[in-house]
Amino acid sequence: MKLRNRNIEKLHSDEFDVLIIGGGINGAATAAALSGKGARVALIDRGDFAGSTSMHSSNLVWGGIKYMESKDFALVRKLCKSRNHLIKSYPSTVQEIRFLTNITRGFRHSPRYLWIGTWLYWLMGNGFTRRPRLLSPKDIKQEEPIIDVDDSVGGFEYSDAYLHDNDARFVFNFVRHALNHGATAANYVESLGAEREGNVWVTKARNVMDGQTFDIRAKVLINAAGPWVDQHNTLTGQKTTHQHLYSKGIHLIVPQLTDSQRVLAFFADDGRLFFVIPMGNRTCIGTTDTHMEHPEVDVTGDDIDFVLENINKRLTLDKPLSQADIISTRCGVRPLAIKADQGNDRDFLQLSRKHVIDTNQDSAHISIFGGKLTDCLNVGDEIAEAVAKLGVELPDQGFRWYGEPPNAVKQQFMDHAKRMNLDAMTAATSSEPLSSRLWRRYAEQAMPMLEKIRQDPAEADILIEGTEYIRCELEHARDHEMITQLEDFLRRRAKVSLVVHHEQLRHSKGLKEACRVLFGEQAEERFEAYFAQNRDTAQPYTPKQEVPS
Repeated sequence: MKLRNRNIEKLHSDEFDVLIIGGGINGAATAAALSGKGARVALIDRGDFAGSTSMHSSNLVWGGIKYMESKDFALVRKLCKSRNHLIKSYPSTVQEIRFLTNITRGFRHSPRYLWIGTWLYWLMGNGFTRRPRLLSPKDIKQEEPIIDVDDSVGGFEYSDAYLHDNDARFVFNFVRHALNHGATAANYVESLGAEREGNVWVTKARNVMDGQTFDIRAKVLINAAGPWVDQHNTLTGQKTTHQHLYSKGIHLIVPQLTDSQRVLAFFADDGRLFFVIPMGNRTCIGTTDTHMEHPEVDVTGDDIDFVLENINKRLTLDKPLSQADIISTRCGVRPLAIKADQGNDRDFLQLSRKHVIDTNQDSAHISIFGGKLTDCLNVGDEIAEAVAKLGVELPDQGFRWYGEPPNAVKQQFMDHAKRMNLDAMTAATSSEPLSSRLWRRYAEQAMPMLEKIRQDPAEADILIEGTEYIRCELEHARDHEMITQLEDFLRRRAKVSLVVHHEQLRHSKGLKEACRVLFGEQAEERFEAYFAQNRDTAQPYTPKQEVPS
């Protein structure tokens, strides 16, 4: 809280080159790019960083193979290059993973036709990943016994990438980079609208935690509010050439279905891609694609029925998945960019997640429409170019504002960890050695954690039952990660609430101890507030009633 409070004071008193509204992937990458290149940057979000679309993704970093069917080859080429660049830049976090796709009889394309498409996809990605494979039904059953191949005509396997941790954590690390390069960022600070006064934007802001209002002054205003870009443009009186349509997607988190580290891909009954995605000792299943009029969404019984029905048709489990197997759910909207004069009657299933940067030169205002995790580095660089054209000086234009530290820094960390025999302290229930885990999540910021553990081995003890989070991680989160509400840690800096049952958390002694680490005297209040505000997303629901024929 001290870091957030200091930054709010700076928002009051300083004047900035740029104010960014929204701390999702677009806003976070923009803040990292601009601060790294030397701009004076402020970043605010009315909730927590990555608190909306950016925490509800499939955790995939992919070149958009589904856009091959609509022949949007330029976008696929761009996304494949972006995927490759992320894999090279974040080798501990963004990793290649195989996708195995089963095709059933009667599908609109044959497996061989689709396999040829994967070769084109592979070539468009410069052959960066492992080569595609054509699979017979027998091959599929041998490699993934849980797939029902009774109606299969074959399939194929190809590569894309995924986030080893979670999407919201990936986003926050861009915020962390921005802070490291002098940006002033604060979560739970809401923009109430802005006006142009001379050559400066004056934004009326509200501290959501205590209700106090204050002004933030900046030369350029960037609207990176994700699904709420249009609403904030209305507040500031901005007319844009683009607007958003909304598509709701949900995922169900269930116990681990297969121990193979690959994504299982199917085509749902309505023809859309449908995934079974590894998530440590859990499995993530989804997603849906439902047109929505507004960005505020929730999981419905029909959504859950759709996912369960489709997955149970395609897997041969000892017992079909049911509501009782759901540990948690994810639900958000994809903001899809369209031309403002095209109306809302577009076939949104054919729309891509490409981003659009809409700049008003006269008012020094930029809106970011659409976008996805895969394309985040392009967003950062393109916004930096746009800001420079608006007259903001960027003294370090060539600065590399993203990526893991150099190998020499990683080797220094690993050598230190080896000398203190850190990996021997890894809990038996953990999915990876402590050294790999700490480096992947914190990079060079994990060095002080090693010293804490060296001085007191209890700092390496798992604090919350059923998770891999150790005591010194909680202390780091308290001091450096702007944990304001308990959900900020459980859902976004970590993925605890995704993989541990809600009721198990409610009765967790370790979680209460974690609250004491994070919030001190306010621990009990924050604990109770979390469970009052967050319902169990896996709670029983009333299934839809079948209408007698």
